[in-house]
Amino acid sequence: MNADSGWSDYEGGATLGGMGSQGGTIVRDEGFRGLLRLTYESDDSRSFHVVTCGISGWLLHPRFFDNAAEALHAFDSMKPALEELGTTLPEGGPRSTADGRATGPLLAAFRVRFS
Repeated sequence: MNADSGWSDYEGGATLGGMGSQGGTIVRDEGFRGLLRLTYESDDSRSFHVVTCGISGWLLHPRFFDNAAEALHAFDSMKPALEELGTTLPEGGPRSTADGRATGPLLAAFRVRFS
């Protein structure tokens, strides 16, 4: 992880080794300025690898993979797109119905791109 990138270990690395939201063991967990999060979970006993990305108040999106190499590549490749999407959304979630309507297509496009 590049210290200049703004990404850092989520909660100082305290989540590593714990159970993730999808039932795997958290292997990598990074946050960006307290607004964005990427978590990689795995369970080799069942060939389970998932990267979950989140934007506080807006998005929680898991992506499932068959192997660690693909999951880790996705983890790193999603960062710039997640940062870009995060800058277009009001911090903390929609403040009005209009916010939700205006950002719906952006969130949908992100999910389709990273499905």
